Amino acid sequence: MKKLISIILFLCVLNVVQAQDEKVRLAHYNLDKKVALSGYDPVTYFVNKPVKGKKEFTTTYKGVIYFFVSEKSKNVFIANPEKFEPQYGGWCAYALGKDEPALMEANPKSYKITNGKLYMFYDKWGMNMLDKWNADEENLRKKADKNWGDIISK
Repeated sequence: MKKLISIILFLCVLNVVQAQDEKVRLAHYNLDKKVALSGYDPVTYFVNKPVKGKKEFTTTYKGVIYFFVSEKSKNVFIANPEKFEPQYGGWCAYALGKDEPALMEANPKSYKITNGKLYMFYDKWGMNMLDKWNADEENLRKKADKNWGDIISK
């Protein structure tokens, strides 16, 4: 009986933690109506170039909605979502790597994959932050990791 009660308590705590995680993600991620990457299929970034997903191929991962170009692409994502999710909630990596970080909208067509991770960048009005990121990627990534950790823990 004690073992059963322990299991039930564990499952309750797990549900609370997952609900909090979803709430944090929805509050801090770069989303349009809970949809990540402006509706682009996250898997396509890794196989060729980003392609807009379709609403009929949708999944939700920890509260965030993703669109896909096909059922196959959706299944690839479901098998390993952490591999395909954009870093820093899909915000501009360069802006988060600054000494005074900012949550800056990213252009879904301005991106870079480094060490198997997807980074997004602001690119409007002739200002492509990917170029600036490339000039000092290692230092900017360290700062962005820290800054994103501070943001997401609030």
